[in-house]
Amino acid sequence: MSRGVLESRYAQEAAQALASMEASIPSGNATVHSPIDGSLLASIATEGPRAVQLAVEKAKAGFAAWSRTPAPRRGELVRRFGEELRKHKTDLAHVISLEVGKIASESLGEVQEMIDICDFAIGLSRQLYGRTIASERADHALRELWHPLGVVAVITAFNFPGAVWAWNAALALICGDAVIWKPSEKAPLTALASSALLDRAAKAFGAPEGLHQIIVGDREAGIALVENEGVALVSATGSTTMGRDVGTRVARRFGRSLLELGGNNAMIVTTTADLDLALQAIVFGAAGTAGQRCTTLRRLLIHETVYEELVDKIKSAYARISIGNPLEDGTLVGPLIDARAFDRMTDALTAARREGGIVFGGRRVLEDRFPHAFYVEPALVEMPGQTEIVRQETFAPILYVTRYQELREAIEANNGVRQGLSSAIVTRDLAEAETFMSAQGSDCGIVNVNTSPSGAEIGGAFGGEKETGGGRESGSDCWKSYMRRVTTTVNYASGLVLSQGVDFMLKARE
Repeated sequence: MSRGVLESRYAQEAAQALASMEASIPSGNATVHSPIDGSLLASIATEGPRAVQLAVEKAKAGFAAWSRTPAPRRGELVRRFGEELRKHKTDLAHVISLEVGKIASESLGEVQEMIDICDFAIGLSRQLYGRTIASERADHALRELWHPLGVVAVITAFNFPGAVWAWNAALALICGDAVIWKPSEKAPLTALASSALLDRAAKAFGAPEGLHQIIVGDREAGIALVENEGVALVSATGSTTMGRDVGTRVARRFGRSLLELGGNNAMIVTTTADLDLALQAIVFGAAGTAGQRCTTLRRLLIHETVYEELVDKIKSAYARISIGNPLEDGTLVGPLIDARAFDRMTDALTAARREGGIVFGGRRVLEDRFPHAFYVEPALVEMPGQTEIVRQETFAPILYVTRYQELREAIEANNGVRQGLSSAIVTRDLAEAETFMSAQGSDCGIVNVNTSPSGAEIGGAFGGEKETGGGRESGSDCWKSYMRRVTTTVNYASGLVLSQGVDFMLKARE
């Protein structure tokens, strides 16, 4: 099949799916290509700093009205949005696959995650609880209240082009905030489709104008959004380099930032582990989404007594894994997002060999069928230890494998990187599991036992420590990031009583 035919086919499929969701594509010169075959999906218009300023002004006006809307009513808007997602789940998932190369089940799973966070937020809209605090002063009431924060900017990466925005938007909306979304330049079509569904729900609900907006733009537009003093919170997902820049710019103006950045995630497999369970968790964790998740398994620490057996199992599984067009049944690993990702993978494997690594897999495949796309074999690299390249995150399916003797040694290796997102241990030993989850164990924000470090449910807080940024999104009490806390004191005594026994009473003039 010629490239021209493929271009026509996928562009047409994308246009049909977007049309079904009533998403309009602003025509322009910025091109969107499918990683499936490199074909052109669309040419779209981008926006700059001036559009950002106008969006912030509209969002501030929308916030003024929305913040006065009762929270349970705000939840009704999110419920309507969830229903739109349910109606168009298949079409939206297809756009995700076309635009970022995910296999169909993962794309459907991403849309389901968007639906799930809507359901979570609906219930939460009736549970934005404050506190009543015991006052040390008689006839005084001390309380904590939570109020809407303002305009929230959401900057997302290509690998989860819809779900991460939904985590932020659903919670921000029920908290009373307005939202401006700047999606990845590599995945604007998913953003336009998702935004169209929210716009439809907002119109049916009668939500204020400007409550949710989308900015499709380049780095210049992103900087304008980050530096705008009208934006109360910037929630940014991406690389540590990007997050350091965003965090610094936001801090300079004393704004708030919520950062979800890199992950160099490890799994420890102990001598008591169920190796068949470990194998399943390893293969999904390391090869799923072509290694392009922030929670992808990148470092595997195996006890020396089971090392050879487990490595042989992984090599056998990697040899059987199906790599190809993510739209075809049976495919488990789709393409890398672009040529730059492939170059970084190649450079990392070269460095691993230079540092003593033995590489299994990692070659480019399907070049004859897809000369303008980048399909690769997942790579397993046996390393002599935690070398420099092992401590670097490469956004590709590279799994570095090392041996260990004592659990403490493995935990130190788990913690011995600059990132602190996700981690896992596979063991049948209760003491080993509890040690790994304790304060003396993994230093990551996500600590799993007998499952993969990759992926997460929306009910728990998602995020990590160190260079992962410290932010938390999705479930638990993450809603507090989108609100401001107010401590109130009500004096219903007959006179003024000061705390800590301070006496500051005016004396009568003699």
